[in-house]
Amino acid sequence: MPKRNYLIRIFVAGAFFLAIAACQKEKQVPLISEEEQQYIVEKATSFLDSLPVTVTAAVCERSEGGAHDFYSEGDYWWPDPENPDGPYIRRDGESNPGNFTAHREAMIRFSQIVGMETSAYLLTGDKKFAMAVGKHLEAWFVNPGTRMNPSLLYVQAIKGRVTGRGIGIIDAIHLVEVARSVEILDKNKALPETLIADVKNWFAELVTWLTTHQYGIDEMNAKNNHGTCWVMQVGAFARLTGNAEVLELCRNRFKQVLLPGQMAVDGSFPQEIARTKPYGYSIFNLDVFTTTAEILSNDTENLFTFTTPEGLSLEKAADFLFPFIKDKSTWPYSPDVMYWDEWPARQPFLLFAGRAYNKPEYLELWKTLEGYPTNGEVLRNLPIRNPLIWLMEKPVK
Repeated sequence: MPKRNYLIRIFVAGAFFLAIAACQKEKQVPLISEEEQQYIVEKATSFLDSLPVTVTAAVCERSEGGAHDFYSEGDYWWPDPENPDGPYIRRDGESNPGNFTAHREAMIRFSQIVGMETSAYLLTGDKKFAMAVGKHLEAWFVNPGTRMNPSLLYVQAIKGRVTGRGIGIIDAIHLVEVARSVEILDKNKALPETLIADVKNWFAELVTWLTTHQYGIDEMNAKNNHGTCWVMQVGAFARLTGNAEVLELCRNRFKQVLLPGQMAVDGSFPQEIARTKPYGYSIFNLDVFTTTAEILSNDTENLFTFTTPEGLSLEKAADFLFPFIKDKSTWPYSPDVMYWDEWPARQPFLLFAGRAYNKPEYLELWKTLEGYPTNGEVLRNLPIRNPLIWLMEKPVK
C-alpha cells in the first residue's frame, strides 16, 4: 500500500473512533461506517484540484436566456411524430434523451463536490477541504464571469410551447445541500467572511425571486411533490440567510397545505401513486417531506411530531412506505414505467424518520442501501446524498 494512502487510512480510522465517542456522548447511534468515512476523505481529496463548472460552461441554442441563466427542458416532452418540426408532445414518465441536461449535470456535480468536501472537513477539521468548497462557491455565486443568475426563468422549457415554467424550479433542489454546507462552514468560520456574505446575498436574491415571481408562486401552489420541493428549497435558503418571515411561511405551508393536501389517511400520496412512476415519485416525495421537516424544525417546533386534526403525520407516511423499501416486490401498485430497477437507493427519509421516531429498523435498512449511486435519473431525484452534513455541525476534534 502506498505510504500516502496508508497514512490517510490511519488518520481516518482515528477520526472514526472520535466520531463514535462524540455520538455516544450525545446518545446517538454512529451511522457512518469507518469504511465510508475513509471513502469520503479519499473522494474529497480527489476533488481538491477539480475546477468549477457552472452554467456558463455550456449554452443551448434553444434557450431564450443568456449565458448566466440556468436552462433545462421538460423531461417528458418529445418531438411529435406527425409534426416533427412542431411543438413537442407529452409522454408522462418517459424522459427524452435528446433534451439539454448540461446545466442540471453541472449543478449536481457542484452539489456532490461541495457536500463531499464539507463532509471531509467535518471528519478531519482540515481547512483545505473548506477552501476547496470556497472556489466552487465563488465561481457559481460571485465571479461575474461564471456566476449563475439568482433566478430560474428558463427551466423545463418545451420546444414550441414555453420558454420556461414554474414547474422547472424543482431542478434546483440540488442547491439544498450546498446551502447546508455553507451553513456549516460559516458556523465554523472555515471560509472568508466576505465570500460567505456574497453567497448569502445570492441566496437571499433567489428567495426573493422564488417568493415573488409568478413561476415561484405557481410552484408554491403545486398540489404534488413540486409544492413540497418548493417548501424544502425556500426553507433551506431562508434558513441560510436568516429570513425568519419566509421560514414561518414555509412551516405554515407544511402544516396547513402540504400534509393535509397530499397525504391519504393510510400515509400514501395519491397524487404520486397516480403517476406512471408511482414508486419512485412516492419515495421522492417522502424524502423531500422529511428533509423539509429536518430543515424547518427548531427548538420550539418539531415538524416530525406535527399531526393534523385528521391524524396525518410524517410518521404515518414513513410507516406506509417502509415495507415497500424493505421488499419492493410487495409494492401493490403498478411498477414504474422507467427506472424501476434502480430504486430504492439510500433514501433520506429512512435516516431522518429513523432518528426522529427512534426506529432502528429504518436506520439498519438505510445502511444497507446504495449511498453513492451513479445513475443519472437516481441522482436527479436524490437531493440528499451527504448524510454527515445533516448529522454533524462541527468537525471531530
